[in-house]
Amino acid sequence: MDRRTFLTGMGAVVLAAPSATEAQQPGKTRIVALVLGSAPASAMAGSDPASPLTRVFVHRLRDLGWIEGRNLVIDRRSAEGQPGRSLAIVTDVVARQVDVIVVASPQLLEEAHRATQTIPIVMAGAVGDPVGMGMVASLGRPGGNITGLTFTTPAMASKRLELLKLAAPRVRRVAFLGETGKSLAFVSATADAPSLGVTIIPASVEHIGQFDDAFATVTRERADGLLVDTRTHILASLPRIVAFAAQHRLPAVYGYREAVDAGGLASLGINWVDLFRRTADYVDKILRGAKPADLPVEQPTKWELVLNLKTAKNLDLSISQSLLGRADEVIQ
Repeated sequence: MDRRTFLTGMGAVVLAAPSATEAQQPGKTRIVALVLGSAPASAMAGSDPASPLTRVFVHRLRDLGWIEGRNLVIDRRSAEGQPGRSLAIVTDVVARQVDVIVVASPQLLEEAHRATQTIPIVMAGAVGDPVGMGMVASLGRPGGNITGLTFTTPAMASKRLELLKLAAPRVRRVAFLGETGKSLAFVSATADAPSLGVTIIPASVEHIGQFDDAFATVTRERADGLLVDTRTHILASLPRIVAFAAQHRLPAVYGYREAVDAGGLASLGINWVDLFRRTADYVDKILRGAKPADLPVEQPTKWELVLNLKTAKNLDLSISQSLLGRADEVIQ
């Protein structure tokens, strides 16, 4: 099974990018607000920003004919990791009557949704389930002033479970750490578990205050592996989760590569640089007159597989050469 096979099923509706020569004629300067949740504001500045996500966004718009100082202003904002700043930022950019608002966190999306139903809003992977959050009517026909990209697909939970079995073939009882119940990721993993010889144990973490109970469930149910969800409260708690997995010698697969950097075994997650490049394509189309209601919400198409061999050794796991060959990055 090659890497392409391993990552199949991740199809998306692709928006054709028009040529730069078709860009809006100079004469009317358009304003795009790019609002991030945690990037340092200083790293977002300039024509070649230090922030890789801001940089690829700016460069892609430039390729499409939108040039700052000529026909475009990019109003760059960041909450800098302080959620309490989100409302003030969104209120300010809405008052400025910008042409498009790009948001990159669930809280920013919710604040923007409450603040305006007329200014187009583009999700830069802001949420995993925009339909469930009530942000759009459907992925194919969003129906309002919001469109863009999600950061996950339900099938990825199954792909991560498959990765866990490849990395740690002996696992049989896998705890799903995250939102359970009607969560599409949980439902998908549970449905595919029998074909992999695995039983899924729900270890529900609906919010950041439930980790103690979830960890107790993992221990009580004698789970021998962890499948970690990709919700924002999970991202904020990765060091704690990685430490728990190490303490109990549990192989775990995550949706965020930051977990592997912190000592987690493996991750299969979104390529954020590609996502922000595609976000610029949405902005381009809207600036040319397309309506968000008519632009399908895209799901991820590029994913990164990262492995930590030091963690594998600590868990007495031998990672196969075929799996190593599929990895985008291997941490020694």
